[in-house]
Parts: sequence; structure tokens; C-alpha cells
Amino acid sequence: MFVVMSLHYIQVPPLKIQGIKTKAIPFIWDSIKWNISGRWIEPFVGSAVVPLNFMPERALLADANPHLIRFYHAVQQKSLTGNTVRIFLEKEGAKLLHCGEDHYYRIRERFNETHDPHDFLFLNRSCFNGLVRFNKKGNFNTPFCRKPERFRQAYITKICNQVERAHDSMAGKSWEFVHANWTDTIIKAQREDFVYCDPPYAGRYTDYFNSWTEEDAIQLEESLKTLPCRFLYSMWSENKYRKNERLHKAFSNYEIKTFSHFYHLGSTEKLRNSMTEALVLG
Repeated sequence: MFVVMSLHYIQVPPLKIQGIKTKAIPFIWDSIKWNISGRWIEPFVGSAVVPLNFMPERALLADANPHLIRFYHAVQQKSLTGNTVRIFLEKEGAKLLHCGEDHYYRIRERFNETHDPHDFLFLNRSCFNGLVRFNKKGNFNTPFCRKPERFRQAYITKICNQVERAHDSMAGKSWEFVHANWTDTIIKAQREDFVYCDPPYAGRYTDYFNSWTEEDAIQLEESLKTLPCRFLYSMWSENKYRKNERLHKAFSNYEIKTFSHFYHLGSTEKLRNSMTEALVLG
């Protein structure tokens, strides 16, 4: 027996990440078939937009990027709250307005030394095109968006509300945020669990924490087929250039649903195009 839950509104997460599935939430929601008796497992939690909307009682949420995990753990433990974010962004936003990009790069340098979640949020909301990118040394290296007036009061309030709603979604629940590779996460799935996989798209983007090749995709697809529980696998189906033939061949015996939307995040206009997403139902 599967449980059907109602989706009252779409919660936007406080972090903006490439490939974020905010607009696809209703599509994902309608595809979930699970009795919610086990754990919700995500090996690529990213922005956490899906669990923040689905709000399972138990969850294992992992990512290879430690800064994403550190951020949401801070939200969970209330060391980063709407109030601390407001104080921080008002202070640093005023300096950004006065000093411009020099202050952005001071924050970026500080973050690469201390890895503070407040600095990460500041960079995430003021970097070029919202592109979260790290170099081979693990340092955040996205340039400034060139908008020193970025942190207006209304924008700060919007971010603070998103932080508070994120905390409310996980409060009182058994959510475990883990810095781990997907292979170490997916192997923990049990019969009553549910696995949602939204990996990076091979050849489209890499941030060095979540690099992804065709070989990785093949390995994940084979692993999903052997899971003891149900799963949803999110992957691109086609764009204006080509179709993901490998995906449709690999899951020819599975139900595949598609949904088209437009990407607004990306380093260039070429990467911000209409995309048909696929959801494989396992």
C-alpha cells in the first residue's frame, strides 16, 4: 500500500544549486510510490529541495560536497538561523554595497579558509549566475555577480524565511546529513526505504566535488536496478541538441516519465536552455 500525501505549496530552499529541481517538485511528488515506513535516502542531496518539500520522518541525506552538508547540519542544529543570517547579511551586505567586489573576494578568501556556512550562503547568493563551483584544491572560485546592491532588505528577508522554513521542515525528524560518496550511501538502502537519485549530468557540469562521467552514470544505473527498495532516478532525457539514448536503453523495462522546464542557473547562456527531464520509476 502506497501513501498519497498532499502538496500544499512548494518550498524554495535557501541554497541555489545548478540543476535545482524546484519547478519539478509537483512532477516528482506525483511519481513517489512509497509506504513511508523506512528511510528516505538521497545520495546527491544538493540543495535539499526534495526532502524539504516531502518532509519524511526519517532520512539519510548525503552529498560529496561537504559544504552543502555542513550548511544544512548548521540549519538543523540552529547554529545558522533566520536571525543569525539577517544579522550577517545586513552587516556584510552593507560592506558589499560600500566596497563592491573587493568585499566579495574577501568573503570568498575567508570562506576557503574557515568554511563557515554563513559565508557560504553569502557567496551562494552573490556569485556569478548562482554558479556553485570549486577548483581542484576544493576552493570556491566563482567570481562576483557585479551587483553590490545585492542584499536589499526584501532579499535578506526572503533568504531568512527560507532558512527558517528549512529548519521547520526537519525539526523533530530523524534526518542524518552525511558527507559521503554515493556508493557509500546507496549501499545502506533496506527493503522499506526509498531512494531518490538526482546526480550531476555527465558532461554538462562539474564542481570537482560532484564530478560525473558516463562511466559513473552507468555504474549508478546498474546499482539502482539491484536495490532492495523502490527508487526514483532523475536524469536528463533530451535537449535541443540530442537525446539521452543510453538512459532509455538502460531502463527500457521501467516506467519513464518526462517533464520539460528551463534552467536559469549556469555559467553561460548555452547551459541555460530548455531541458526535458526524465524520472525513472523503480
